[in-house]
Amino acid sequence: MCRPLLLARSPGPCHPIISFIQVEFGALTANRFDLLRLVFAAGVTVFHAVALTAIAPDALLETSLGALAEISIQGFFIVSGALVFGSLMRSDSLGDYAEKRVRRLYPAYAVIILVPALVSLIVAGPGAFSGILRYLAANLVFLNFLAPDLPGLFDGQRFEAVNGALWTLKVEVMFYLALPFIGWLMRRAGKVRWVVLVCLYVAGEAWRLLLEPSLAAAGASPILLALAPELARQLPGQMAFFASGMGLWLVWEQAKQKRGCLGLMGLALFGLSILHPVMEPLRPAGLAGLIAWAAFAPGPVLNAARYGDISYGLYITHFPILQGLIMAGVFATAGLAMGFVLAALLTLVASFLLWWFVEKPALRRDSHYRQAAKDG
Repeated sequence: MCRPLLLARSPGPCHPIISFIQVEFGALTANRFDLLRLVFAAGVTVFHAVALTAIAPDALLETSLGALAEISIQGFFIVSGALVFGSLMRSDSLGDYAEKRVRRLYPAYAVIILVPALVSLIVAGPGAFSGILRYLAANLVFLNFLAPDLPGLFDGQRFEAVNGALWTLKVEVMFYLALPFIGWLMRRAGKVRWVVLVCLYVAGEAWRLLLEPSLAAAGASPILLALAPELARQLPGQMAFFASGMGLWLVWEQAKQKRGCLGLMGLALFGLSILHPVMEPLRPAGLAGLIAWAAFAPGPVLNAARYGDISYGLYITHFPILQGLIMAGVFATAGLAMGFVLAALLTLVASFLLWWFVEKPALRRDSHYRQAAKDG
């Protein structure tokens, strides 16, 4: 086995791009990160089910579930920060790192873009071809905001977007692209590499929380002010969550040993971030502590990927399935309860099909995700 390296300078079989700590493969599987990703995906799904069907009796339920979805997405980013940073550090080259990321993310993503486009062509006919091409051109490169709709689909519904959950994948991809440069900076920083993460954390929270009030104070145009909330939630606005995940990877073994302390600290920081807006910048660190505790706490691992890692599929399929059922009038004719049951079943089926026929075949044989399913 390769010896742990503080700074790896020549990539090769025993020299990852950057390696600050050495983590055994078995250590990666003995945790609940797969379960946490599934829980986070479920949180977003529940919110969209309520928002798309407009069943909330008042704004309180939708607002509360919206907060749950926001925290779930932030948790996703923390887990990605940890696992993708670990993937970079174990990669033999930038090409190796890029290959793993493309194999994991893009095949299922392409399917979830192409299938609605095909349905649109069938429903709207050849006359909608230009609109479909515009949708494909934007969405296949993660620019969903340029063409969120498809001709003939979901017109007149509360939300007409084909898949409103996909905006986070653009943020993920931007992080993937930035990560090698961040890793290079941390390698150059050496023993003070934590300074790089702290700067990323502070800059990310400053962008996320201060962009809108700063533009307002500067007298920005109404158009720019209207765009400010959307700009604030893009990268670098989510960088504090990714940076917290990266920090978690750097202290992986220590986190396993001191999970209780991290959990208590995380709970305190997260609680403060909820209690007062001034304390909101503490949320990424607080969530990271809670995630570390949940991932490494004593007890059964509860391998959520035993029969297939469906968290990604659940996340990217639930929105268009809900939209399709609303368009077909299922919720109006069969009732909310039956509609939700059918939506849940269809989403689970679609997620498992994506895993077994698209995601798993696209992964390399040494992928953690394949291993987690095999070890179940």
